[in-house]
Amino acid sequence: MFYRSSRIPTVSWAGAGNAAIVALYVVGCLNIIVAGVYGYFTPTVYKVGASVPQVATTLSIIVFAAVIDAFMLRGAKKTEVRWGQMSVRSQYALFVLPVAFTWLMALMGYIRSSLRTHWHVYTIMKDASPEAYIPTIGEAGNTITIITLMFMALIVFIFWLSQLGATKQAKPTSAGVGS
Repeated sequence: MFYRSSRIPTVSWAGAGNAAIVALYVVGCLNIIVAGVYGYFTPTVYKVGASVPQVATTLSIIVFAAVIDAFMLRGAKKTEVRWGQMSVRSQYALFVLPVAFTWLMALMGYIRSSLRTHWHVYTIMKDASPEAYIPTIGEAGNTITIITLMFMALIVFIFWLSQLGATKQAKPTSAGVGS
């Protein structure tokens, strides 16, 4: 992303190259979503198998987009990047990215631990109590999503409050002082 941000392509097919990269991402995302939904509704044996095309799709998108970029940005016009000058939108994007990773880590962590159904210590100490319950992936996903969105809303609220404190206030006039 940084490599692209400081260069303007000069090749005649730059529009087609960008369209090809966008198409790669769209098709790849659809493939990952379809494989994920398929894995959600299939028996456990096939869930692991559904993750292989997801990883292969992700790696393929990275490699093919990098190759297209390399050819498209060869001889590109370089622009000056000024450190410390970021738009407000890019600062929000920099915050949302780790939140999305945290969201994904929470979901994947739950899925991993839910595979140990009815065990305190897997294959050593079974949980035979009548209260043993593991929420479904959908329930856990909803809970994790609500918590993540509440956290993001809280952070956006804090950013908004900080902007209120940054506004300049009119100084009171000194009429009548010293007269």
